[in-house]
This record gives sequence, C-alpha cells and structure tokens, in this order.
Amino acid sequence: MSINTTTNPKLLWPGQLDLWGKFYNQHAPEYSQFMEVKQSTQAFEELQGITGFGLMPVKTEGAALILDNEAQGFNKRFTNVTYAMGYAVTKEEIADNLYEKASSSRMPALARSMKQTIETVNANHLNRATDSSYTGADGVELLSLVHPNVNGGTYANELSTPADLSEASLEDICILIDQAEDDRGLKALIRPEQLIIHPNDRFTATRILKSTLQNDTANNATNALQAEGFFSKGYLVSHFLTDTDAWFVTTDCPYGLVHLERQAANIEQDNDHMTKNLIVTGDCRFSSGWVDPRGVYGSEGAA
Repeated sequence: MSINTTTNPKLLWPGQLDLWGKFYNQHAPEYSQFMEVKQSTQAFEELQGITGFGLMPVKTEGAALILDNEAQGFNKRFTNVTYAMGYAVTKEEIADNLYEKASSSRMPALARSMKQTIETVNANHLNRATDSSYTGADGVELLSLVHPNVNGGTYANELSTPADLSEASLEDICILIDQAEDDRGLKALIRPEQLIIHPNDRFTATRILKSTLQNDTANNATNALQAEGFFSKGYLVSHFLTDTDAWFVTTDCPYGLVHLERQAANIEQDNDHMTKNLIVTGDCRFSSGWVDPRGVYGSEGAA
C-alpha cells in the first residue's frame, strides 16, 4: 500500500498551521549501556563455555599427584535476524503535497521505528527474565534459583524471595553477587556495575544510590552501597521495561547480556520505474541474548 493523495488529504490544501503527532524527541540509546555490543561477521556466531580446574587435593608423600581435567561447558548460538520495513509514496502525492515538513518527516519516522525495534528486542531479554519459555546457554531462564553448573550443583542469580527495589533488597543482591563461584566451585570476583530499572523506580534509585548517608532513616549512617564503590555505572532507566517493579543489576562478568551486530541500521530509497512510486526502506540485522547468567542479577519485584 502506498501513501497517496487520499492518505492525508489535508496536506493537499493550504491553511494548515502546523503538523503534530510524530515529532517527538528520542531517548538516548539504552541497550548499548547494559549489553556487551560486538560485531558479527557470520550468519550465526557461537560462544563456547569451558571450565577451569577444581581445588587441589592433598598429595601424600611418594604418591602420584591427581590429574584434573577441564570440561566443555554450555554453548550459546546467536543467529542473526533481519528486521526491515519501508513505505512507498506515489509520484502524485509528492507533487501535490503542500507541506515539505510532512514529506521530510517520513524518513526520520522510519528511522525512529527501527531504533525502537532494536531497543525493544534487546529489552525483552529482561522483560522475559523469569519466563521459562526463553532460555539461555544453560537451558534455564535468565533469572533463576537453579542455574546448573557444568560439574553439578546449582546457583542463583535472583533473590530467593522476590522483592521490590529498596536499599535492603539491593544490598541482598550485592551479597549474592559477592558469593559467586565458577562451575568448579572456585570463588569468582564479580562486582555489580549498573542498576537497571523501570521509570517508576527512578526516584527510589536516586535516593538509594546517591544519598550520602543511609537512605530513608534518621540514622547518621554511611550509605554502604556508595562507600563500597558498587555501581560504578550508576543506574539506567530503561523505558522499554514492561514490568513496573522488576529491577536488574549487571555485573562485570564477561559475556552476560550480548548484542551482536551483523548489519547496522540502514535506510535506502529508490524509485519504482513501473509505478513511479518513491520506495524508502530501512533494515538492520543482529542477534542478542545472554551467555553467562552471572552477568545479570535481579528480582521480578514483589507483586
């Protein structure tokens, strides 16, 4: 279907003071602030996990030492997907449209659509964090109490009891992160870097992370989160989160949330020689997901 002279008939008549409805400012890119963005050169890319070694046992005098072995861990495949859309405008509409602002706004509107598609696809990994229909390399949803280790056992990257964002719940997550171990049970130094929240929690996050003293008390106590140097990247208000009380903490663990860009967002235009229509298209190609769940901790909120 093409945009033609009947699509917006008011644009063919003089007297319109201005146009409104699609001329809005955009938020700065958000997904690139909480995802590890890398370039892709293939139709699909794989990230392969591999374990290290366990604790050393006692070697008795004269006896042979024990040989340990590494093991192949979980595999994550990223298959690049193309997202595309466009529009067509008839030659007559272009000729008769009296308002250049309307014509010139269509390409930016398409770019806006594409940018928000990218944001939505990436944010959906957080929106579906507790949905067992969407699993990662280890076959479990992003936030879980029972992420499997390659060599047996499980670990959690969410609170055992879901809780809304508060100073106490954020401290509990930091304690959980501080106890992280690798697949062989060795201690892993992982630190919380960024808090990701729905707009509803913006002011709560500001009070928690930016107060000099302990938040919402009369105690003359240090803000422990600030004193510990946690959250070096502060907090990010994600406008594409759908759960109003869910919140997440990204860590410095490599290959947590990953975005692989195969083809950057691109807009092209051409003319159809048969219809004389102007064709404008936009497309991009990428894949995204998570590899190591230790890269993201959080809670779905109490509700």
